[in-house]
Amino acid sequence: MPLWQVVLLAVVQGLTELLPVSSSAHVIVVAKLLNQNMSRPANALLLVLLHTGTMFAVIVYFWRRWVAEFLSSGAKFLQFMKLVVVATFLSGVAGYPIKFLVERILFHGGQPAEIEELFDKLNWIAPALAAVGVLILFAGLREARKAQIDEVRPEIGWFDVVVMGILQGIAIPFRGFSRSGSTISGGLLAGGRRAEIESFSFAMAVVITPLAVGREVLRVFRHAGAGATAWQAALTPGLVGMACAFVAGLLALYWLSQWLEEGRWYWFGIYCLVAAGIVEYLWLAVLPK
Repeated sequence: MPLWQVVLLAVVQGLTELLPVSSSAHVIVVAKLLNQNMSRPANALLLVLLHTGTMFAVIVYFWRRWVAEFLSSGAKFLQFMKLVVVATFLSGVAGYPIKFLVERILFHGGQPAEIEELFDKLNWIAPALAAVGVLILFAGLREARKAQIDEVRPEIGWFDVVVMGILQGIAIPFRGFSRSGSTISGGLLAGGRRAEIESFSFAMAVVITPLAVGREVLRVFRHAGAGATAWQAALTPGLVGMACAFVAGLLALYWLSQWLEEGRWYWFGIYCLVAAGIVEYLWLAVLPK
């Protein structure tokens, strides 16, 4: 893949990975317009590196807030660990059965499919974008009304964790169903306060992202037929892309925090609904099946 395409995909990934608009949907559409198939091993390795860049952006952006909210004392840290463990466990309980069912639906010629084949299916991405758009729109409008009468809890509670963990699990198998969009919306609907819900949502992501990245790396190398030289050639532009994704991710997080705190969360839902319509149009009328 040419370096300019790597940089373009990195910027798209970095911005949309952390905004609640689904990075997968945007990266896949842009890649298709560039005639790139992101399910190929070398391109999948690039995606792994881009995800790593955005994960570092999350750590840098939220570190001080996490220290104040979750790490300032032994008691807070212990409570935080309990909440994260439960949320991650619930994500697995909710996500893996869905992943199993989707992979059975995607059988081809009697051979088991993999969830990563959704990288190339815009007809699956469009409804997932629409679904998360409705969730964000509903949560944003409802939370704005509740905030006016101060009906939000001051810190993360167990009900918030249960809802956010389950929604994260549902989001993992589906390209287009934004993880941050679903978990933050779920936390808002559960009655949590904006800043705390945002912090915990991305803390959940930092815990689960290395597991997802590790799984993807193993899948890429298991299916790759290229030699070491070819992989080294793919790695260099990937590292450039990782740096670009890191910078774009920091900008995206600043944008997200501003809109969330200003009560404009529902605008991301409107965007997802519009994007779903565009993706559906591209699948039906423009891009090859």
